[in-house]
Formats: sequence, structure tokens, C-alpha cells
Amino acid sequence: MRNQAILKMAAAAVMAAAMLVAPGSMRAQASSDTVLKPADMQKMLPASVFYRGQQAPTEARNSGGVKFADGFYMLAALVDTSGYTTGVQAKYQAYFVTEVPLKVGGENLPAGVYGAGFVGDKFVLTDVGAHDALCVNSGEDAGLKHPMPLQVVADPAGGFRLYAGRKYVSLSR
Repeated sequence: MRNQAILKMAAAAVMAAAMLVAPGSMRAQASSDTVLKPADMQKMLPASVFYRGQQAPTEARNSGGVKFADGFYMLAALVDTSGYTTGVQAKYQAYFVTEVPLKVGGENLPAGVYGAGFVGDKFVLTDVGAHDALCVNSGEDAGLKHPMPLQVVADPAGGFRLYAGRKYVSLSR
């Protein structure tokens, strides 16, 4: 009988400790930004997007993004631009959506929907009418072990990097 009482008290103590620890660990998880992989993007990306008077299919397998701790998103996906003029194709390689203002390459970018592309040593964002919205310097990461056509990764210096192959631009809130 005495052993049962001790076991009940021990079980109650373990449950109380678990209840005290769980809310803290849930807060820690909820307060971190999450890098999204192509599998995470399947439900969020449309099959095609409107840009400069045409529809372009998205490439979900070449996509990435960030779910910020407050529930807002930044998404990017390569698009098939074969129906566009070569001038548009040069700048419009990806569909870029941000629900919150971002710093892109150190410059302010308002929330919105953009066309994106790496052109030479620049990262260019255009509005859906193909007008320049932002142009910043891009970097090249020769040490990137597995370059992909498009991916988003956490930046060791803080924030994130949007890569197209080995070229990248830094993103932060």
C-alpha cells in the first residue's frame, strides 16, 4: 500500500514536470523560422502564375521558402519562361512571393508578388508587369556542396539565402 502511494506521487511529479516543460518547448519551436523544401511547397504553389500578360507553369521540384515564426511566408519557385521574349526571360526565372517586408541583399522589399532572376552578378526583382522593383548584388558560393536549380537555406550569418545554382542573395526580416 505504501509502495502504491509512492508510485502515485512519483507519477504525479513526472506529469507535473512534463506539463511545466512542454509549454516552454512549444514556445521555442513556435518562435523559430522554418526553411521550406519542395515537398513542403506542393500545397502552396499554384500550377501556373501570371506575369507580363501570360501564364507560366511553376516548377514545384525547384522551389523553396521560409515559414516565419509568426506564420507568414516567403516562397520562391522556378518557372518555365519558354513562351516569353528573350528580354523577359533574362530577368524572369522565378516566381517570388513575400507576405512580409524583407531585406534582400540589404535593401528593403515590400510584401508582394515578384518575378526574380539572377542576371550576371545581380539579383533582380520585377513586378508582375516586368518593371524593375529591386536590383542588388548577388554572391557566388564556390563551397556549396550540392547546388540545385533553386533552393532556400539558412544563412550561417543569420537570415536566409536564396540560391540559383551557386549564385545567391541574402534575405532577412
